[in-house]
Amino acid sequence: MIHTKKEQIEAFGRFLDILNELRQKCPWDRKQTNESLRPNTIEEVYELCDALTRNDSKEICKELGDVLLHVGFYALIASEKGEFDIKDVCDKLCDKLIYRHPHVFGNEKAETAGQVSANWEQLKLKEKDGNKTVLSGVPAALPALIKAYRIQDKARNVGFDWEEKEQVWDKVKEEFEELQAEIVALDKDKAESEFGDLLFSIINAARLYGINPENALERTNKKFINRFNYLEEQTLQKGIDLKLMKLNEMDAIWNEAKQKGL
Repeated sequence: MIHTKKEQIEAFGRFLDILNELRQKCPWDRKQTNESLRPNTIEEVYELCDALTRNDSKEICKELGDVLLHVGFYALIASEKGEFDIKDVCDKLCDKLIYRHPHVFGNEKAETAGQVSANWEQLKLKEKDGNKTVLSGVPAALPALIKAYRIQDKARNVGFDWEEKEQVWDKVKEEFEELQAEIVALDKDKAESEFGDLLFSIINAARLYGINPENALERTNKKFINRFNYLEEQTLQKGIDLKLMKLNEMDAIWNEAKQKGL
């Protein structure tokens, strides 16, 4: 069911009222700080990401609520310090969205999503409190795979990219050969560096071909888990110790899992 704007605003107001009451009356809520909440926030965002990956609308709705709780909580804590409140959060977001969409709220032209993204990065650099350099907007705490993708995407928005996407495969091949050379040379430090270069180039290839590498890797993780769980279940049912099995015996059961679509 989709609610009216009035109903949505009333629900948001109810949420703020409940949060305020909890902050005043609940011993646990009263003692929370930015630092105590931060680990839980990270967990909630990952749970939302998991629900999104599974495309589970019921869980997405639930996890969005958990993330919203944290947004409201941080704003409430800040208001108690006299720093800002939820209105300031909403106002800053609205002002930013309007400023970064001149093709909607102004006279600029942008016909494609790519043009919008490029304009977005340029406008961020011009903002008073915005990013001072192209890559300064990439959070240092991002997981390495996602960070690599964001770095490459931001560089693309200012024209630093391959002229033809097919060119990236030469780079992937080059990095793979350099990794092989360092592995043969038994230089672990250089091999690690070259392995990073290879991963970076593969992530770049994914970006160029419209594939989200984080989603792709997570799909493979889940596929491996499902097939390995099947392998383990089958051996338990037959009373076989997995550690005593030969690899070809494991492969036979693994292929069964594949045939079952796991």
